[in-house]
Amino acid sequence: MFGISTYCLHHEPLSRALDTLAPMTDCVEVMDEGLHYLESAEPLESHTFRYFIHAPSRGVNIASVLEPIRRASVEVQTQTFAIAAEVGADVVIHPGYYAWSQERDRATERFQQSLEELTAAAEDLSVTFFVENMGNWEYFFLRSCDDLPLIDGLGLALDVGHANMNGCLDCFLAHPAAHFHLHDNDGTGDTHSPVGAGTIDFVAVMDAVRRSKVTPIIEVETLDGVTASIAALTAIDAAAEGE
Repeated sequence: MFGISTYCLHHEPLSRALDTLAPMTDCVEVMDEGLHYLESAEPLESHTFRYFIHAPSRGVNIASVLEPIRRASVEVQTQTFAIAAEVGADVVIHPGYYAWSQERDRATERFQQSLEELTAAAEDLSVTFFVENMGNWEYFFLRSCDDLPLIDGLGLALDVGHANMNGCLDCFLAHPAAHFHLHDNDGTGDTHSPVGAGTIDFVAVMDAVRRSKVTPIIEVETLDGVTASIAALTAIDAAAEGE
């Protein structure tokens, strides 16, 4: 079974997106941005999906060396945790970034401070959160496996498209992941293309998904891309079962 991110319908109101996805899956990850920004859990309560929530990331930086921005970013994520608690959802967050290479050490300290605060908030709310690896964007944390020690003890949300952009997908697949974002690209851009449209070896990806025993989330650009991805992934699973 595959979950679907509302990202494929980000141009539609959230209520309409959820109605559209209902016949396709019973697991949805809400992209908590733009038209799908959650001010409360109310929009989610009209369906019985198994929910994940991708916390806001644009304008948020939990590694900021500017303390007011860091504190506000932690508050935004904590608000997402509170909404997630109401619907039994796990949460995906981004690790943040630093503006100058000379700030990396200070930003690392702020990042880990934020993770400590978020871990405490998640425990208070009985919510689980995962930290997502980033694409080939300069100064972001968790672009490569070298940064995995920074989230030691926390779950990794493995975005296979991001890892492919950085040429380190094999390394990430060898690391246990608690959550998966599935989309394709050719290694040069974060296109969120349908599975099979790029250069990612999804046979290897699905082997890792099966080892992790979790429900992966299809996070592609369009609804047609979701349909194509489900067909491609179902064929991979069927071939694996026949071996």
